[in-house]
Amino acid sequence: MPVTATRAHWHDPAATPRALLTLALLLVLWPGLQLTEFRPQILFNAQNREVMGRFLAGFWPPDTSAEFLLMLGRATLETLAMATAGLALALILAIPLSLIATRTLSISALFSGRPSRTGRLLRYPVRFVLIVLRSIPEIVWALLFVRAVGLGPTAGVLAIAITYSGMLGKVYAEIYESVDPQPARALLQSGSSRLAAFLYGVLPNAAQELTSYTLYRWECAVRASVIMGFVGAGGLGQMIDLSMRMFAGGEVVSILLTFLLLVLLADQISQQLRKRLA
Repeated sequence: MPVTATRAHWHDPAATPRALLTLALLLVLWPGLQLTEFRPQILFNAQNREVMGRFLAGFWPPDTSAEFLLMLGRATLETLAMATAGLALALILAIPLSLIATRTLSISALFSGRPSRTGRLLRYPVRFVLIVLRSIPEIVWALLFVRAVGLGPTAGVLAIAITYSGMLGKVYAEIYESVDPQPARALLQSGSSRLAAFLYGVLPNAAQELTSYTLYRWECAVRASVIMGFVGAGGLGQMIDLSMRMFAGGEVVSILLTFLLLVLLADQISQQLRKRLA
């Protein structure tokens, strides 16, 4: 084969657009780094290294006293309960909203090619509600609910329920629309109800993806439960906050190790459930 032909064969026609896109991203990234005053080199300053070294030395060894471990176990169960209860409440709200928001079960679109005006008037407000629910971070909702219901995991449960209902509802509706619509259309054309079309035409094809995303959101809810503890929502986060205020480094390390094990456990449970559904 001639050298010129070999070089032409190796040439990537998309190389130039990719290079230009990468350059454009770098040009956009650089002003952002300047705006945020991103200076990682200060971490390697001799004085800062000494301060950080003394700070980290106070975190060892971990606290393993029986009284503290008992409190840690109670806070861990509280964190798990907060994440699970919050996600369960989110599902109660997200599932009906996602069914209303999706166009897959639209009978008017099935026969006329486009949804009816009534369907659009109902669907758009629901989609807007889902946007509002997920646009406000759960930490903000937790701050509001701590003022409303007081300190404790109730505020965290409500915060997760509201934010995650918006996330789940949006993604569920998109999953319904991404699966093969032919089974649901066949059921609707034969006169079955929309609920039957969903249960037998959409859900079997979407079940694995729905379960995978729900489990992922449960993992996120566990992490969010810890973060919300810093604003008084209970659980491991509140313990970390109290221990850091008292400069109890050993307690902080024990809590962080427990949180790490908790996240690993949640990840393993998710993987096993995904394998069973595969």
